Amino acid sequence: MITAVLLIILGFLLTEIFSWFIHKYIMHGFLWKIHKTHHEHSKGIFELNDLFTVVFGGMAIILIFKGIDSFDYRFWIGCGISLYGLMYFILHDVLIHKRLNWFSRPKSRFLKAITNAHRAHHKTKEKNDAVSFGLFLIPKKYFSKESERS
Repeated sequence: MITAVLLIILGFLLTEIFSWFIHKYIMHGFLWKIHKTHHEHSKGIFELNDLFTVVFGGMAIILIFKGIDSFDYRFWIGCGISLYGLMYFILHDVLIHKRLNWFSRPKSRFLKAITNAHRAHHKTKEKNDAVSFGLFLIPKKYFSKESERS
């Protein structure tokens, strides 16, 4: 059981690290044409950028199915990736971008920092001028009162 929990945590943490790298160097790199739809604030519920969710979710599903017979490491890492995806949806799509109007403004210091960092990321609509590429790995400056005002 402890091994399962550790593998779920590992899957979650690796997803944040890979997501940061993919966001900075691939989404803001050669796949900018897809990702820029997210920076343009389209009017519909879906945007072309949602294709990334399908790809990442597909990887988690494949890992879960590959490991389900013996509940091996693939299953639990796939669960960690899925947990990350759920948290990403709730924090990024619902709380920050209000794709569904479920929550009011965040009150906790950590959720405010996530929101501040993401707002800073969206200050530009350009490929190369963005900052703060992670969701949970947030630079300290976004925890300050000054970042809430900007």
